[in-house]
Amino acid sequence: MKWASAISTHVSLETAVRDVAITAQTQLGEKPDLALVFISLAFASEYSRLAPLLQAQLPNTHIIGCSGSGVIGMDDSFPEEVESGAAISLTLAFLPDVEIKPFHLTAANLPDLDSPPERWSQLLGVAPESNPSFIAIADPFSSGTSELLQGMDFTYPNSVKVGGLAGVESTSRQSALFCGKELHRDGVVGVALSGKIVIEAIVAQGCRPIGDLYRVSKGEGNVMLQLAAEGDEEGTLAQTPLEVLQNIFQGMAEEERELAQNALFIGVAQSGFKPQLKQGDFLIRTLVGVDPRNGAIAVADKIRPGMRIQFHMRDAQTSAEDLENMLRRYRVERLENNLDGNRQKVSPAGALLFSCTGRGEALYDEPNFDSDLFERYLGPLPIGGFFCSGEIGPVGSTTFLHGFTSVFGICCEPIS
Repeated sequence: MKWASAISTHVSLETAVRDVAITAQTQLGEKPDLALVFISLAFASEYSRLAPLLQAQLPNTHIIGCSGSGVIGMDDSFPEEVESGAAISLTLAFLPDVEIKPFHLTAANLPDLDSPPERWSQLLGVAPESNPSFIAIADPFSSGTSELLQGMDFTYPNSVKVGGLAGVESTSRQSALFCGKELHRDGVVGVALSGKIVIEAIVAQGCRPIGDLYRVSKGEGNVMLQLAAEGDEEGTLAQTPLEVLQNIFQGMAEEERELAQNALFIGVAQSGFKPQLKQGDFLIRTLVGVDPRNGAIAVADKIRPGMRIQFHMRDAQTSAEDLENMLRRYRVERLENNLDGNRQKVSPAGALLFSCTGRGEALYDEPNFDSDLFERYLGPLPIGGFFCSGEIGPVGSTTFLHGFTSVFGICCEPIS
């Protein structure tokens, strides 16, 4: 298995496509089986020309990709995150002993969520027992993406799914999805990879917990009504979420309190029983409203009584530390020591980065932060990707749509 990545900022589409195709193919040194292309919004008027140009350079290669608010690729062996202006990123993979199944789906294609796994596996064209890995890219305005992820988790519970929501051009309000020779304006494009390949995910949500862990003792829809401290199973000392938050704020320094007012989130624990929870054990969701009359807080997700939650906050330092801790843990626990004996050893060959438009230089005040940090911990792997309108990646055993997150898909060859 081999991976290669290239990026071009040439303003001519023909020249940019030719540059990335030649550079990446030279690096690869093999006939590519898979191409992932990401094109910036500056080329919005020329999206229809991309696939034919790329097909001419890469005949008989499976192609998927999309528009992005920015693109990520390798420039002279160094990762480069181009967040504005004209840019194209191309990632190529030589994948012997790997079955490649591209797909384009719309909401109208999807089975209902009560359908058996066979309906989903027939739709995607890959059997669950082949243990596929998935890359999925969706139009942010199309319905069905969350349902597709639920169906994929149901049918392929042990498979990793990574990806993102395509960038949208501000005037037309349209994104571009590429699958083979076709340009699509809605739905989801992606690829299932099965055989001698493993994709592993690092999902960096960039938040740190504040205050104590609580259980939702009363909630309705997406609204938390009462919270009980851990150990108070009956909820006899339950408080309103607003009271809990006010108590947390009282214990903060003034500077931290001001920051939390503009960068406050809720973390929903993905385990109902795990005694020691780390940052990666929470699904981070946005707070969407507070009702001062009853102290309720609304969350951008469904809330059920019994859920364990903890308030979180995000800033540049927290985001950097969160990603660094996850990269360090992956390198030490997975690659160096393989502490999880139930998982096969792997050798990383390349990587994909799906990063929120709210990260990048606007967050860190310096370019290439996430990709440079990745390279520092996991070595000079070819990396490609784009800046997303939402990111797809797992927390625990469930795949979610995220915001303000960087999702890395690490493309590995199994070691027998």
